[in-house]
Amino acid sequence: MRLGQTRPRLMSDQNNEATMLLSVTDLRKTYATADGPFDVLRDVDLTLAAGQTLALTGESGSGKSTLLHLIGGLDTPDGGQIMLDGTELTALDDTGRARMRRETVGVVFQQFNLIPSLRIVDNIAFQAQLAGRHDTAWCATLADRMGLTSQLHKYPEQLSGGQQQRVAIARTLAPRPKLVLADEPTGNLDEATAAQVLALMLELVADTGAGLLMVTHSDRLADQMQRRLHLARGKIA
Repeated sequence: MRLGQTRPRLMSDQNNEATMLLSVTDLRKTYATADGPFDVLRDVDLTLAAGQTLALTGESGSGKSTLLHLIGGLDTPDGGQIMLDGTELTALDDTGRARMRRETVGVVFQQFNLIPSLRIVDNIAFQAQLAGRHDTAWCATLADRMGLTSQLHKYPEQLSGGQQQRVAIARTLAPRPKLVLADEPTGNLDEATAAQVLALMLELVADTGAGLLMVTHSDRLADQMQRRLHLARGKIA
């Protein structure tokens, strides 16, 4: 999908069921505090089909990032189930979750998390190499689409914030993940740059057929996604 084109219509319910990528059921997460247990997430349900984009909104502290970390296998819930690409993520051990992160999930953070000692070309290839899926031609395509071809031999500190986030997105997409999780991916960028970066990310995600779950505070950015859910006090409102 190119910029300026109309987003594809949502698939039918029957199609969604047939191509379900992510299913979260009765998910719960509690943290111990000085004042007693704090329920960060309570009985959260959501689904995401392959190729769909979903915005998750909510106030700070509502549990958005916690939910993303659980779906990405970076943390474990206290109850409920996460089914990802036909595998029960919540039943896996640390090794199994790490494998899912390498092979199935890509994460874009608000902080770019680039490796400062690596050139841009090597940062882009890094995740794909870990997953055993490095494709030089695909990485070059990502760099070109992200407008980074002339920056490949530079280091992260030599790039602007917007350029660094483009590198982070290219790195995430290099292994061709089935699910992309984005946690406030444009939160450190000005409005115009944020819009450009999000447009590029949506374009590339659509081209790869991945599902996208994005946490954002921005109503304007959330409106560009196919679906939208709001998290309030640990529950889907």
